[in-house]
Amino acid sequence: MREKDPIRLDNRIYLIDGFDLDVSNRTGTYVINEEHLTLVETGPSPSIKYIKAGLSDLGHSLDEVRYIIVTHIHLDHAGGAGLLIRECPNAKIIVHPRGARHLADPKNLAAGARAVYGESFSELFDPIIPVSEDRLLIKGEGDTLEIGPECILEFWDTPGHAKHHLSIYDPVSNGMFTGDTVGVRYEQLLLDGVQLFLPSTSPNHFNPNDMEASINRIRDKKLNRIYFGHFSMTEEVDEALNQVSGWLETYMEVGEQAAIEGRGYDTISQRLLEKVRIHLREKGIEDEHEVYILINLDLQVGALGIIDYFKKLKQ
Repeated sequence: MREKDPIRLDNRIYLIDGFDLDVSNRTGTYVINEEHLTLVETGPSPSIKYIKAGLSDLGHSLDEVRYIIVTHIHLDHAGGAGLLIRECPNAKIIVHPRGARHLADPKNLAAGARAVYGESFSELFDPIIPVSEDRLLIKGEGDTLEIGPECILEFWDTPGHAKHHLSIYDPVSNGMFTGDTVGVRYEQLLLDGVQLFLPSTSPNHFNPNDMEASINRIRDKKLNRIYFGHFSMTEEVDEALNQVSGWLETYMEVGEQAAIEGRGYDTISQRLLEKVRIHLREKGIEDEHEVYILINLDLQVGALGIIDYFKKLKQ
């Protein structure tokens, strides 16, 4: 197993790298050190060993964990929930009302991911274990959760990426855990002095109007921080939201043109990739940069969601 220390974001929030896709700085689990130890995201099941090691490095035992929050139930964010909860006897898993049944019975969720990831599915996501309904705690728009004497988390319904998506406001840091609602942050580019934030438009709930509304709602909160599902935190909140909103417009222009031409998702992903390449070349990023491993994957999966959206418009 790879060795990587938990990332200290401040004196109460840490980030454990889950090595999703066997890649560092891709997907992580946030640890909020409050009276009730709280985790945000589990990642897929292969990430659980890293979460356990990270908690141990931070001096925590699994029986200290009280809450495990998943922003949404896509497998790269919540696929390991069933595996992790078995070893956290005092914990509850917090999930959006629309997502609870999929954690209790993940067959359809697994089938959908298998259709996208094909032969890679088992390596990336197994095992997918159901969560007993008595271990689930449903939270939706306007609900709160007190995890410490001065910390009451707020839950927001933030669709766009998925209908079953929560964002979680932390009043202590004036930060928001946004999952995939306001896109992906590419940590790999920071060493080059470049910040890139792209929307996450994967199937089958992607809706650009809902996503833009969620982005604007989060913008209005005047946050100091955004905690991304992929990956880590930014304090450049306006820059992140402006980039994601701008790229979302570009994604939809490319998708609409491809739909008019009767083209498929491969055309969309290729055209978007070229636009991203042009953008990054202007910032001095070479076409061979390692970040393109992730960008390529994200654009291929995202193109599927864009195609799916335009097909639904015709129905």
